[in-house]
Amino acid sequence: MTLAEAYERMLVIRRFEEEIERLFLRGEVHGTTHLCIGQEAVAVGVAAALRQDDLLAATYRGHGHALALGVDPTGLAAELMGRETGTCGGRAGSMNVVDLDNGLLGCFGIVGGTMAAATGVGFAFRDSDRVAVAMFGDGTANQAYFAECLNFAAVFELPVVFVMEHNLYGEYTPWERVTAGADIPARVAALGIPTRTVDGMDPLAVFDAAGEAVARAREGNGPTFLECRTYRFVGHSRTDPGRYRPDGELEAWRERDPITLAAAALHARGGDDEDNVAEITATVDARIAASFETALAAPFPTASDPLPEYCDA
Repeated sequence: MTLAEAYERMLVIRRFEEEIERLFLRGEVHGTTHLCIGQEAVAVGVAAALRQDDLLAATYRGHGHALALGVDPTGLAAELMGRETGTCGGRAGSMNVVDLDNGLLGCFGIVGGTMAAATGVGFAFRDSDRVAVAMFGDGTANQAYFAECLNFAAVFELPVVFVMEHNLYGEYTPWERVTAGADIPARVAALGIPTRTVDGMDPLAVFDAAGEAVARAREGNGPTFLECRTYRFVGHSRTDPGRYRPDGELEAWRERDPITLAAAALHARGGDDEDNVAEITATVDARIAASFETALAAPFPTASDPLPEYCDA
């Protein structure tokens, strides 16, 4: 993955999330929704290290994971607005999207549920070279899933990559207030699982770490744990203004916006790279605008509309 490719993929996610936020406030997105604005580099870096036949379990903040894997933004937008042309026929909504054709095992509303799902898939993948990935936040470290799934994966040397998006908050609570010890990866290392802490605002650093972990799993050498330090620039959900953040914290993290930094790096190179920024930005903006225009024009489903095969239980 090149820096230009990373910039494009992150910008697709950012523009998608910005539009979802606008439409949510307009009443077009029903239920609730959780945006990943600021965390795009983790999703892009991990997804770029995978094959299409690998499977990734995403969190309830999973729009970015889905788009990074290649889920169609038009279908995803329609899904979030409950339209029949949605990825799951308009039935899944924001937190439960599935797209097996693009490697999305599903988005999971239960904290830690991704670890259980990916561990189960990893057990099924033992006799192949396919890899399962679990995405989860730092709050999962205090769930029972965390210890049980890591132990199971280590004992059976499963091809699972555990990716913790450490954004400093479990919903509205600073992680250190509810997490004993200052080093979550140390808990994992005690089980004999290799761990690595990565700058989650750098898509190429995430890609490098994920690539090593995926290769290790594919070769039959068991699980790896990645701690990706990142930050969400928006509240936990639409009802969260984020007033619990210390003064200056958000502004400091915004200075490390992965999209802004990628664009600046490409500009600094000059020549074709600088021209690419404007071209990529215009292309992405047009693509996302067209996706939402199409999604908004789609009808709502009726009881007789068929579901995608993997959504039809």
